[in-house]
Amino acid sequence: MISRRHFLSASAGVAALASGMPTARAEGGQVVVGTWGGDYGQLLSDIIDKPIMTPKGFEIVQDVGNADPRKTKLIAERQSRRGSMDVACLSDNDAYIVSQSDVFEKIDPAQVKRLDNVFPELRSDIAIPHIYSAQVILYNTNQVKTPPQSFADLWDPKWRGRIGLSDILYPNNTLAAALAGGGSPSNLDPAEKKLMDWRSLDVKIYPSNEALAAALKSEEVWITTMWLARGFMWKKSGIPLAHVVPKEGTPAIVFQASVAKNAKNKAGGFAYLDAMLDAKAQGGFADKMGYVPTVTDAVLPEDLAKQVSLTEAERARLLKPDYAYAAGRSQRTLDFWNKEFKA
Repeated sequence: MISRRHFLSASAGVAALASGMPTARAEGGQVVVGTWGGDYGQLLSDIIDKPIMTPKGFEIVQDVGNADPRKTKLIAERQSRRGSMDVACLSDNDAYIVSQSDVFEKIDPAQVKRLDNVFPELRSDIAIPHIYSAQVILYNTNQVKTPPQSFADLWDPKWRGRIGLSDILYPNNTLAAALAGGGSPSNLDPAEKKLMDWRSLDVKIYPSNEALAAALKSEEVWITTMWLARGFMWKKSGIPLAHVVPKEGTPAIVFQASVAKNAKNKAGGFAYLDAMLDAKAQGGFADKMGYVPTVTDAVLPEDLAKQVSLTEAERARLLKPDYAYAAGRSQRTLDFWNKEFKA
């Protein structure tokens, strides 16, 4: 069994809904899941929808799109008696932002039986944690023989022109720069000087994660900061990569799922959240996408665990996010990235 101590402080205690709600199994019917497409959406269909939900009488319909339109839709529909989504899949940061508009039901432990298996540190009162990964330094092993050990090392002039960044991960890149400059998840101000220093070292910016992967493969760039799970997938595709957990600490991302307050099928939504916590399904996501399970009974094969999990010492460097601070500073972070750093 892979032993792991997990991270993040617990959210407010889980609140139960009023009693008397019919069970998900009695309800059945259609469940609309707002989610990403691509590999994630396909795995939901293959690992959760068809083998777990369909036999229980549910019809799963995916509302596919990026996170921003999903967030907008949830907020725009919050006054409607019935919304267009039953379940909304979002990152932990995005879920926090949307939850400020009071659009999510409290997680009902009576209907999410698998909640008891979730690591306590990952629990939230408005979402279940589906999968997670850590932000690490990825490097091309063909070109980098002595890898950087910290985010600060990425500013070494010897890496001039060889650092690549994904534009869409600007909040994460900004946090890496802040940590390199002595900041923290609650203080991103040091990032601004570090980002400008990076620009002077000819850091390369790519429009997407896929474009960055292509640059790592062609060896146009040798090093990046990225989710460990993404590095796992790229390595499986044939790119010679290894990773380092930076000395300053490693931020993490948790992909969550919530039930909308105005869901047409709340019971079905909670049944879906329960299915997302199924141990076998969680192992499937780890094997295919490299994201670590969030439940205690999802045991990974040793070889897989070595590639996607963190050691005890590395887990001790996991950083607690500051959702409120990041949300309050989000416009400044975006503006500096676009108008100063990329200008």
